[in-house]
Amino acid sequence: MHKRITALAALVTLLALPAAAQDSASAMAAVTKFVDSFNKGDEKAVIASCAERTAIVDEFMPHLWDGEGGCAKWVKAFDADAAKNGITDAVVTLHDPWHVDVSENIAYVVAPVDYDFKQKGQPVKETNSVLTIVLRKEKAGWRITAWTWAKH
Repeated sequence: MHKRITALAALVTLLALPAAAQDSASAMAAVTKFVDSFNKGDEKAVIASCAERTAIVDEFMPHLWDGEGGCAKWVKAFDADAAKNGITDAVVTLHDPWHVDVSENIAYVVAPVDYDFKQKGQPVKETNSVLTIVLRKEKAGWRITAWTWAKH
């Protein structure tokens, strides 16, 4: 009997591995889509990547946006900060994640990123920053519920 239970447990684990890998890949696809939308300047798609209630911590004032419409609030603040500081042509480069953990309907992703932009026409390259994202799987797919940006 013990051998049957052990064999059954092993089989369940093996069958779950492809599903876990698929969930990790689909969560990462949502992160990639979010970054690609930002790079294209598609603010509607950036906002659509987020859950209705989102918490964001970023390097510019007021540093925290949370609650209903958190992503939309962040987009508005980002645009204002960029205009104030003469920032244009912003591009985030997402590198291979250091950590992807998916458990049922929650995903946690930590990835190194670079941030290139022009400030008053001059190129600026920020390397070795970290993007940490929490996603929740909803009916419409993975949505960002929280993210942080930490500059190195």
